[in-house]
Amino acid sequence: MITLIGARWGRLWTSGPQADALALGRGRQYCKAMFIVAALYHFTPFDDPAALKGPLAAVCAKNDVMGTLLLAREGINGTIAGDRAGIDAALAHIRALPGCANFEWKESKASVPPFNRMKVRIKREIVTMGQPDVDPTAAVGRYVDPSDWNDLITAPDVAVIDTRNDYEVAIGTFDGAIDPQTKSFGEFPAWWEANKDRFHNKRVAMFCTGGIRCEKSTNYLISQGVEDVYHLKGGILKYLEDVPQDESTWDGECFVFDARVSVGHGLEEGPHVLCYACRRPLLPQDRDRAEYEHGVSCHQCAAETSARDKDRFRERQKQIGLSKERGEHHIGPAQT
Repeated sequence: MITLIGARWGRLWTSGPQADALALGRGRQYCKAMFIVAALYHFTPFDDPAALKGPLAAVCAKNDVMGTLLLAREGINGTIAGDRAGIDAALAHIRALPGCANFEWKESKASVPPFNRMKVRIKREIVTMGQPDVDPTAAVGRYVDPSDWNDLITAPDVAVIDTRNDYEVAIGTFDGAIDPQTKSFGEFPAWWEANKDRFHNKRVAMFCTGGIRCEKSTNYLISQGVEDVYHLKGGILKYLEDVPQDESTWDGECFVFDARVSVGHGLEEGPHVLCYACRRPLLPQDRDRAEYEHGVSCHQCAAETSARDKDRFRERQKQIGLSKERGEHHIGPAQT
């Protein structure tokens, strides 16, 4: 059964083997549409972010744009997907927001719908660090273009820090980068306090997926008295887009927060799928492991949840199956 979600989001399967394949990330051969994915953030003061929510959501709905956008007093952050006309309309609206005339975004493509709905949310922070004095509009580290990144991070006096969460780092990072093994960005300040002596007399280079975490982490290090702080302009995504694979110091794939799960050099879709129980990335062969049950557990989370939790997850999967039979579209459990 095929359901058309708007004029531009066609070819989304709601039941049968095509839907199951799409949910598992194996539906690429079924979907000929190509979706533009725009990842964006911008720090700028919004006096009343709640007043911006409705009009922004309306523009996205009108133009069949899906994804998630976060609004806070410090700015906007998110990833959206749609066709060229829809993305252009959404970006034009964002450019017209206070202080956003010169905001930048990064584009890639997806062969399956990256999101199954549109969410515009009001948050305390557009990327949560939990440090009220951090202000990226006041000062950040020195931006380093992707073309210059390799020379910087291979210098003997430079320490390279990956600011992403542990499950993101697990599937790919730069050669020699330090993994703080944080489960959330809010843990980074405590990690730095416990490890800062390791970086005495070092220049510090930091990177993240698209650049937003480094805006805050480099500002935080500057406030802690670190003088030589750098970060990768445009993040890993820009590096993978610009730097040829044979010149790259990147090893693995880059986790992305949409149905593609990961991308590699040239921003080509990676091999990973998602465990819908713990939201961690899996390789296709991980589904053959004894611990894997679709939507219930994988080898990374099977020991972390109780039997009662797993029964609850199975019930959720049952309800998803029933909704498919009623002709409702799902790409696994609700994307977050």
